[in-house]
Amino acid sequence: MLTQAKREFIEFMMSADVLRFGNFVTKSGRNTPYFVNTGNYRTGKQLATLGKFYARLIHETLGDRFDAMFGPAYKGIPLAAVTAATLSQEFDLDKPYFFNRKEEKDHGEGGSFVGYKPVDGDRIILVEDVTALEEVEIVAYGTQKKVTMTGAIASVKGEELTRVSVGSVSNVLGGQMTGLTTVQYSGEPGADAAEIFIRGKATWENSSPLIQVDGVDRESMSDIDPNEIESISILKDASATAVFGIRGANGVILITTKRGKEGKAKISFTTSASVLMPTKMVEQASSYDYARFHNQMMSGDGKSALFSDGVIQKFADGSDPIRFPNIQWADYIMKSSTLQSQHNLNISGGTDKVRYFISAGAYTQGGLFSEFDLPYNLSYQYRRFNYRTNLDMDVTKTTTLSFNISGNVNNSDQPRTSQGSSGLIKNMYYATPFSSPGIIDGKLVNSSDETYSDGLKLPFTGGTGMGYYGNGFSQTSNNSLNVDVILDQKMDFLTKGLSFKVKGSYNSSFTVNKVGSGGSIATYTPVLMDDGSIAYRKFGENTDVKYSYTTGKARNWYMEASFNYNRTFGDHTVTALVLYNQQKEYYPKLYSDIPHGYVGLVGRVTYDWKSRYMAEFNVGYNGSENFASDLRFSYFPAGSIGWVMSEEKFFRPLKSVVSFLKLRASVGLVGNDNIGGSRFMYMADPYNVGLGDLANRVTASGGATNAWGYGFGTDNGTVSLGAREVAKNNPAVTWEKALKRNYGVDINFLDDRLKTTFEYYKERRNDILLRDGTAPGMLGFITPYSNLGSVDSWGWELSLKWNDKIGDNFRYWAGINLSYNQNEILEKKEAPQNNLYQYQKGHRIGSRSQYVFWRFYDEDTPALYEQTFNRPFPTHESILQNGDAVYVDLNGDRKIDANDASYDYGFTDDPEYMLGINLGFSWKNLEISTQWTGAWNVSRMISDVFRQPFYSSSNSEQGGLLAYHLDHTWTPENPSQSSEYPRATIENSTNNYATSTLYEKDAKYLRLKTLQVAYNFHFPLMKKLGLNTCQLAFAGYNLWTITPYLWGDPEARATNAPSYPLSKTYTLSLKLGF
Repeated sequence: MLTQAKREFIEFMMSADVLRFGNFVTKSGRNTPYFVNTGNYRTGKQLATLGKFYARLIHETLGDRFDAMFGPAYKGIPLAAVTAATLSQEFDLDKPYFFNRKEEKDHGEGGSFVGYKPVDGDRIILVEDVTALEEVEIVAYGTQKKVTMTGAIASVKGEELTRVSVGSVSNVLGGQMTGLTTVQYSGEPGADAAEIFIRGKATWENSSPLIQVDGVDRESMSDIDPNEIESISILKDASATAVFGIRGANGVILITTKRGKEGKAKISFTTSASVLMPTKMVEQASSYDYARFHNQMMSGDGKSALFSDGVIQKFADGSDPIRFPNIQWADYIMKSSTLQSQHNLNISGGTDKVRYFISAGAYTQGGLFSEFDLPYNLSYQYRRFNYRTNLDMDVTKTTTLSFNISGNVNNSDQPRTSQGSSGLIKNMYYATPFSSPGIIDGKLVNSSDETYSDGLKLPFTGGTGMGYYGNGFSQTSNNSLNVDVILDQKMDFLTKGLSFKVKGSYNSSFTVNKVGSGGSIATYTPVLMDDGSIAYRKFGENTDVKYSYTTGKARNWYMEASFNYNRTFGDHTVTALVLYNQQKEYYPKLYSDIPHGYVGLVGRVTYDWKSRYMAEFNVGYNGSENFASDLRFSYFPAGSIGWVMSEEKFFRPLKSVVSFLKLRASVGLVGNDNIGGSRFMYMADPYNVGLGDLANRVTASGGATNAWGYGFGTDNGTVSLGAREVAKNNPAVTWEKALKRNYGVDINFLDDRLKTTFEYYKERRNDILLRDGTAPGMLGFITPYSNLGSVDSWGWELSLKWNDKIGDNFRYWAGINLSYNQNEILEKKEAPQNNLYQYQKGHRIGSRSQYVFWRFYDEDTPALYEQTFNRPFPTHESILQNGDAVYVDLNGDRKIDANDASYDYGFTDDPEYMLGINLGFSWKNLEISTQWTGAWNVSRMISDVFRQPFYSSSNSEQGGLLAYHLDHTWTPENPSQSSEYPRATIENSTNNYATSTLYEKDAKYLRLKTLQVAYNFHFPLMKKLGLNTCQLAFAGYNLWTITPYLWGDPEARATNAPSYPLSKTYTLSLKLGF
C-alpha cells in the first residue's frame, strides 16, 4: 500500500522524468515496465526536494532506529549526502553516511568505502530502498505505522471504489473489508445507499457507525464523489474508537479525500456511461391464470366460481384486450432499462510551498418508472454535481495552512405520493391484470364490472398499478457546502516531535421541495356498441397542475485543537495526542429552534520498542446534551498491546516461511448517545395545553387526543381548556455503554506474498434504552424510557490476501474476507409471557415471533402428529382441510394460539456470515478484476401479497396474484408436501397465512458484485498529446447472483413495504491522465 509520502515521492520522480514507464531491459537482461534513472536529477532545487522526501520517509518510518546511510556509487552518492543533510536540518537527526568506490583504492586512506566506517551489527539504510519502508494507516485524529498498530482497523484505497460507476460509495464497500456488513435494500435513484453495520448489530436502537470525512462528522457518505476519495478506514474495536467516546460504540468510518502533491500539474478526466436494469423482478400472473386460480380457490372454500367460462376464454385467446385486458403491471410500468452517467475532472499539483487538489464531478441516474408523455417529470431521477478544492500552503518551514472546500448540488424527481417508491411498488403488485388495458390512444382506460351487451361481465376489476399517473410530481433540490480550515504548527523549538493543530469546520445545506399537485387525468371505461365496436365513457376532466414549495435548512460547525507528539529515543518511540473538540448542530429534527451540541477531550499515548513491543492507551472524555447535566460527561478508556514475534531471534529459522507475525489485544469502554426515544427525556414531563375538545363530542378519528377540555357550570357551551401529560420523562437517562474486547493475529507468509489477519471480538452492550414492559398495566401511564437493556455480541474475522507475479508481465492477486457475527439479547424488560421462547431475550436482535410450520394437512396428519410428537393433535383457529397449514403445539396445551409463536427459529434480515472475494490479474496492458460478495445464515420474511394470493390493502379477495403462487401452491392436483404455499383460501386465511417458518425464506446468496476489464493504451501519439494515462474499461455491477431465494433480489425484502428494484449495471468508461 502506498502512503501519501510515497505517492508524492513517485509523482515527483515522474515530474522530474526520473521515473519512466515502458519496456526496458536492465543490465541483467530482465525486462521491466518501468525504469528509474536518478541521473536525471539535474538542478539544486530537485536535489533539495529529493532530500526532503527521503528524509521524511526515513523519519516517519524509522525515526532514529538506524546507524548509518549508504549510497551506492555513483548516483547514490548525492542521494545519501543530501538526505543526511536534510535529516540534520529538518529533524535534528545527525546520522553518518558513506558510499562506495567503484574500484578499491590502495593508496591514500584506501579501502572501498568513503565516509563512515561500518562495523558488525550496524543497522544500515540503503538510500535507494527507502520507498520500501513501512505502511501507515489512517486512525482517529491522525496516522499510525501499520507494523506497530494494535487496534482493529481495516482500510481500502480509493482506486478500489471507482472500478464501477455507482451513486453511493457504500454500495461497493461490501466484501472489501472484514467486519463490514452492507445491505442495499433499495435501488431508488438518490436513495440507494446501502445500510452499513460494523461488526453487526449490538443494539436494537441505532446501530449506524459514525462517519467522518477528513476528520469532520457527516451524516452519510452517499453524496460523496468516489473520485475524490483517497482511502476509507473502518475502526472496529475500543482501542480505535474510544477517543470518540459516546459516538464510537457502533464503530467509525474515516474517509480521507485526495490532496495535492509537489510537482507539475496533473489532470485526470474520467467519463462513463452505464445501462441499468433491475436485478430481478417478481413476475405477476396473467389474467387467464388469475381467473382459473381464483375459481379454484373459491371451489376449495365451497363457494361458487366468480369468473365465467366466457370471460376465461376471452382471457385465454386475448381477442378483446380492451374489455378483458391482460396487463402485467410490473412490465407495463417499469422500463426494462435506464441510463446512468458519471464524469469527473480533477487537477492536482503544486510547488514546494503550495499544493492543490481540485475536483468537479457530475452524476446522473435515470428512473425505471415510465412517464407516459405527461407534461411533467413523473419518473424517479437523480442528478448530482460535486465539487472539491483541497489546498495546502507551507506558510513557513514549520507552519502549514490547509483549506478544504467541498459540496454538492443534487436534484431528485419523484411521482407525488405519500407512500414513496415502496407504496408504488406495492400497489403495482396489488393490481389485477384485468383492471385496465393501460393507456389507449392517449386515454387512461379502466375496466368495467358492468354487464356488457354480449352478456359477459367481470366479477370485479380490482386496483390498477397506475395510481401515480396524473397525481402530480415532487422535486427535491439540495445545496450543501462544507468548509474546513486547518492550521498545523510544528513546535520543535519547544521539544522535538511536538506539533500543534487547530481545525475549524462549517457545514450548511439548503433544501427546496417543489410539489406539483393536481394534474388529474380524465379516465375512460369501455362500452360495447351494437356493431361490436368499442366506445368509451368518460369520467372526470383533466386539471392543471398547481405548484407549491417548501424549504428546509441545516447548519453546524465543528472545531478542534490538539497537541501531537512523535519522537524516537534510540530504540524507543513515543507518540501522544491531546485534543479538545466541540460541535454545534442547528435546526435539529426535534425542537429545531434549540441547537444540539457535543463537547469532548481526547487523549492517546503509544509506545513501541524497536517496532517489536507495542502498547497504546486511549481515553475520551465526552459530553452530550442528550442527558442531564450531572450525567452528561463520562470517561471512555481503552488500552491495547502488541508483540511482533517475528522480530525475535528465536523466530529467525521460520522467517523463510513466516515472514511476519504479530499478536495484539485490546479492551475498552465506548459509548453511544444516539439511543432512540425523544430529545430532552431528562427534563420535566411535557404537557400539551390549550386542549378544548370535550370527550363526549369527539367524532373524528384521533380526536380524543385533544379531548381534555371540560364543561364549567350549567352552560355546556362553555368549555374550559385542559392539558394532557404527553409522556413520563426520566432524569436518569444516559448513554449506552459498550465494553469491547479484541484479539488479533497478523501473519505474513512467503516473503509477504500471502498476508493474513484473524480477529476474535466480544462486546457487552449495557444501558440500552427501552420502556419497562414488566411494569403493571394499571399504572395509568406509559412507563418512561429507561436504560435497562443489555446485549452480548461476538464474532470473528479472517482476511487472506495473496499478491504475486509470474515472469515479468503477469501479475495476479486474490483476497478473501470472511466475517461472522452473532448477538444475544440479555435483557429487554418485555411484558410477562407464559414461555421462554416467547421472549426476545435470549435471541438474536431482529429474531421473529412465528409459528412453527410442520406440514400440509391431509387425512394422515393427526395420527402422524401424535406419532411424531407423542401428544394429541392440536386444534387450530379453523377447521382444517386438505392442504391447510399445520403448526406445532409448542406448549402442549392441544391448541394453536399466540402461546405457540416462538423466537427460537430461523435467522434475521442481517446475515451472520459475510464473504468477500477479490480476484484479478494484469498482463502487459490488460487488467481484469472481479469482486464477489456473499452472505448466509440470513432470511427474509415474505408477507402481504407476496404471501397471500389475491391480497391487497383494501381487499383480501380481489388483489394481485404473483406467478410463483401458481406453481408453488398446494393443490388437490399437486398435493406436494414440498410446496411453498398452503391451499389457497379466504375462509382459512387467518390460519394459512399466519406468520410462520413456512414464510421465512432462505436469502443466502453469492453475487458477482463487480467485474472490470481494463486496457491501458500506450501509443506514440500519447506523448505528443501530453497523455500519460489512457484507459478504456468495461465494468459490470450486480451481474450474476446464485441464490435459492425466489421472491426478488435476496438483498431486498418482499414485505408490505417492498423496495425499488436493485440494479445491475453495464458501464463503459474512459480515463485520461495528462
